[in-house]
Amino acid sequence: MKNGLKTAGLLGVLWAVLLGLGWLIAQGSGNSSFIWIFAGLGLVSTAYSYWNSDKLALRSMKAQPLSEQQAPQIYQVVRELSAAAGQPMPRLYISPTQTPNAFATGRNPQNAAVCVTAGILQILDLRELRGVLGHELQHVYNRDILTSSIAAAMSGMITSLAQFLLYFGGGSRREGGNALAGLAMALLAPFAAMLIQMSVSRTREFEADRSGAELTNDPLALASALRKLESGTSAAPLQPTPATESISHMMIANPFRGTGGIQRLFTTHPPMAERIAILEQMAAGNK
Repeated sequence: MKNGLKTAGLLGVLWAVLLGLGWLIAQGSGNSSFIWIFAGLGLVSTAYSYWNSDKLALRSMKAQPLSEQQAPQIYQVVRELSAAAGQPMPRLYISPTQTPNAFATGRNPQNAAVCVTAGILQILDLRELRGVLGHELQHVYNRDILTSSIAAAMSGMITSLAQFLLYFGGGSRREGGNALAGLAMALLAPFAAMLIQMSVSRTREFEADRSGAELTNDPLALASALRKLESGTSAAPLQPTPATESISHMMIANPFRGTGGIQRLFTTHPPMAERIAILEQMAAGNK
């Protein structure tokens, strides 16, 4: 519930920023029709991305269907966890990349897909892989693809409106005092939207860790997997490209080189040490 309330609060802040920019543009231009144009374009692009999220993500990672003959143990684990959650079994895929990682995608449990990389199968044992699969299944069951799509769309609209506001010089030209405030908001709003969008992703990762560990009833398995993934992604990071960067937030671990200091503000994943500590606390509380 805490993570759900935090996500709702963050999305509420995004809405407040979006409405504030819309009001400034309406005041500055005397015409609010542009706001509806941006909103319409944002909704159309979001709907397309959400409806085709599985195809776009799998194509970005060059993933291929994983058959039960290729990975009978993985099928057994996913079938067992899906049944325990009372949900349909997702389609399974494998990406040829050696970067150890996994992600889930799809607009709902009936149209979901879980993808593992060749790299993750090499470094995790079956118990750890079960913990990772539980995490990914809960991303689907928690409707995180919808949440992240909404956050991304709102952030994109905020950035577009901020650029439009800069064009008008900020606020009403008839009210000089508002111009400086309008310009400041136009410059800061996209930055704030980006940070909020990343905070939404980090919050959903914590929730998937918690609910995934409850589904598998083995938080230490996921904690062990996260340790291996942290070192594995550092040793064999994914090459940043527009395609991989667009889906990196879906992955269980940051697929790119590790970040520290202020760079942590600009990552969609919480620190591994913090995630592992929470899972270890869950295990201790279950004893």
